[in-house]
Amino acid sequence: MGSGKTDADAGTPAGVRAGAGRDVHAGADEELRADASAGVEAALRAGAGAGVRAGATGLPGAGVRAGAGAGRSPRPDVVVVGGGLIGLVTAWRAAGAGLSVAVVDPAPGGGAASVAAGMLAPVTELHHGEEALLDLNLASARRYPDFVAELAEHAEDGVGYRACGTLAVALDADDRALLRESHLSQRQCGLAAEWLTGRECRRLEPMLAPGVRGGLRVDGDHQVDPRRLTAALLAGCVRAGVTLVRREASALLVSGDRAAGVRLADGDQLHAGQTVLAGGSRSGRLAGLPPEVAVPVRPVKGQILRLRDLPGLPPLLGRTVRAVVRGEQVYLVPRENGELVLGATSEERGWDTSVTAGGVYQLLRDAHELLPGITELPLVETRAGLRPTTPDNGPLLGPTALPGLQMATGHHRNGVLLAPITGETLAATLTGGEPPDQARPFHPGRFTGAGAHAGAGGPGNAGASTGASPLARAGRSSEVSA
Repeated sequence: MGSGKTDADAGTPAGVRAGAGRDVHAGADEELRADASAGVEAALRAGAGAGVRAGATGLPGAGVRAGAGAGRSPRPDVVVVGGGLIGLVTAWRAAGAGLSVAVVDPAPGGGAASVAAGMLAPVTELHHGEEALLDLNLASARRYPDFVAELAEHAEDGVGYRACGTLAVALDADDRALLRESHLSQRQCGLAAEWLTGRECRRLEPMLAPGVRGGLRVDGDHQVDPRRLTAALLAGCVRAGVTLVRREASALLVSGDRAAGVRLADGDQLHAGQTVLAGGSRSGRLAGLPPEVAVPVRPVKGQILRLRDLPGLPPLLGRTVRAVVRGEQVYLVPRENGELVLGATSEERGWDTSVTAGGVYQLLRDAHELLPGITELPLVETRAGLRPTTPDNGPLLGPTALPGLQMATGHHRNGVLLAPITGETLAATLTGGEPPDQARPFHPGRFTGAGAHAGAGGPGNAGASTGASPLARAGRSSEVSA
């Protein structure tokens, strides 16, 4: 996201056939990939110049039709448009289900996850009116230990998964009242969160400011390093036979009222049995989407900082700390490698991904009140990215009104948390199965009044309220994520 690219921008066209999962551009495994790359590119070039005509209306929403004289391209079972965390986990799980997969993205492995803090926080992420989303978040969090264990062979140094828990704190009486209200909501939902006094908070984290008035200890909210997780998924995709097509998808191909793959920016066509739109905040910008397919995803900007612990000294924090400071949210995520992630603003700025002096100042100011020693740490990175956000803050998962087109997008602040259940859901729906029960409310047709398609489930209570919990009410979302 920091480069302005989301899961959609980093599209990674996955493998064409089992055993043909080679990158179409030479990389670290150039010698191993060369033969497959040549075959894929040759087949794509054979389709260059093939007719692609706009739908009858000629409007942006009109379907792009594969012309009758279209040249033949490699035809995987599935093409995934977007190679960020969500696109890669979808491709990896689909390949594991026996499908041949291609991911289309000029820079696979990028996207929103490269900016995310990686909090796995279904409890402290609870928002009023989003009970269905809570169920989905909890279900995905339960899958994380097995998920990272599966990825272990693709990540020599692990993925930074830490079951360290989260401490949410307040610095004044008003913020304490808001946190108490959050605790009440958590208890009403049957969630485990222990109220602590300010002294008890400082006993757990001695470097916290003396003014901390109280807090919530949530041992079930964990963390992962999104960059290492994405790198492991990228390696897993290659090993599973997913082909990476490092190009940009410009339009959806529609043939006979069915999605038929994508047209690439250079005019080549990549045909596929099914197409998955996993483009993050840019998912709705793919040309050729028919009017009946709504993609109500907008970008919400988040700025985030990375600092580093001083060498030879113990880390400032041992667990994730979230806080409300004068009504504003701030979080600090300590990594096992000495990095401390600080975030994150929430700004409706369209496609702007610039880092601003005001954003950096606000984050450091609020973090300093919470953790005074933070100003001694080196500031090693400032980034801004785009959260893919839907009207109800829930993702779009599964089949759409257009046969052959599915979605895995709109994860807002929970992309990293929802990676395991997203991959599982899409692997099920792509193979004609049923999604997990918790994913059913999040079918893509819920905003158009269309029912669920091909096992995507009914509309349910897809977190219809957009009201934030007291803990997250303050104009800052808790995480920049894929």
